[in-house]
Amino acid sequence: MTYPIRPIDESEWPAFALVLEEAFGWRPNPAQNERYKAETEFDRTLAAFDGDLIAGVTSIYSLTMTVPGGQLPVAGVTAVSVLPSHRRRGVLSSLMRRQLSDIRERGESVAALYASEAPIYGRYGYGRASSELSFHLRKQGSAFVGNAPSDPSLRLRVARPADVRADLEKVFASVVARRPGRYERNARFWDAVLADEEADQGGAGPLRSVLAEDNGGVRGYALFRIKSSWDASGLPDGELKLLELEAADPAAYALLWRSVLDRDLVSRIDARPRPVDDPLLTLLADPRQVRASWNDELWVRVVEVEKALVSRSYSAPVDVVIEVEDDVCPWNARRWRLAAGPAGAACTPVEDQPDVTLPVASLGSAFLGDGLLMQQLAAGLVHEHSTGALRSLATAMSWNPKPWAGLTF
Repeated sequence: MTYPIRPIDESEWPAFALVLEEAFGWRPNPAQNERYKAETEFDRTLAAFDGDLIAGVTSIYSLTMTVPGGQLPVAGVTAVSVLPSHRRRGVLSSLMRRQLSDIRERGESVAALYASEAPIYGRYGYGRASSELSFHLRKQGSAFVGNAPSDPSLRLRVARPADVRADLEKVFASVVARRPGRYERNARFWDAVLADEEADQGGAGPLRSVLAEDNGGVRGYALFRIKSSWDASGLPDGELKLLELEAADPAAYALLWRSVLDRDLVSRIDARPRPVDDPLLTLLADPRQVRASWNDELWVRVVEVEKALVSRSYSAPVDVVIEVEDDVCPWNARRWRLAAGPAGAACTPVEDQPDVTLPVASLGSAFLGDGLLMQQLAAGLVHEHSTGALRSLATAMSWNPKPWAGLTF
């Protein structure tokens, strides 16, 4: 069957939202539902129709995302859902292909998403492009190394997050361009970050904040909730759930972490998510005290190879012919010569013999600088025709700090 696909208008939001509820198995309260609706860019939604019934949906946030060396308009794919009654009928494939075509027509060369189920999106050319860690540690044993940075001009201030929203936004805007994968937040994203209805709290108490500041202003903040608890002996055994910690400099960063780790009546800290190269692991005198669990984070799709590869910076010189395999976006499926380095990049179609052959998902996985190409070679997922060519490409595309978005969209 074929299913007509088109964007929805605002009057069709209830039917659109119903597909999300059925696919994800949750039901938002009225306040959350209105917030999700307000976040929706209706001209960037797509719905597949079975008669009058919406059978599948997807949507996009228009993001400005940090990439190696700069920032780039990126299609933030979200709300990908199909009714359980319409699975395995080609609804998802039709939506994803149409969406990629629309992204190209809009002039965006890269798409990114968070995958609810990891096996799905490789079929459409998305590659795992960043990772995250969740930290679990106890207050006992959380001492810092002796030379941890400090600044006597810094002080801490406790505040209701809603009351210091402007300060939070200013700090975040000052750090967003430092790490690939981070994206600028509009007012609707901040509404979601600071949402504090009972359903948002999840039994962990109200949203709290502490700010690090000096006479010049706020240099960092932490957002968290505290779940109070007492053990059988009557001793405090609370858990602090750290949601965000952002700082403009190392001294503010260290001070905020100490505030989190030293919180009274708290014995455990659950920090999620965090980047895989989070400096906390270096600050701790005994990093073995941290129990860290890994998860995939952003998945990236190179929609236009030529535009995407010249839109980012490179860590080292590279001159390589890449044969790209792409059966979803056929305009990418050819050989491209990438001549790039710290001073700039050129990517042109050629007929030369390839140095490497790889699926477009592999380019997506490397695009933000996470450096997975050599692992993919070892796994037999990419092919090298000229000795050392893939290592050269992987080195050039690698980047520090490691990519991480930090906020699910």
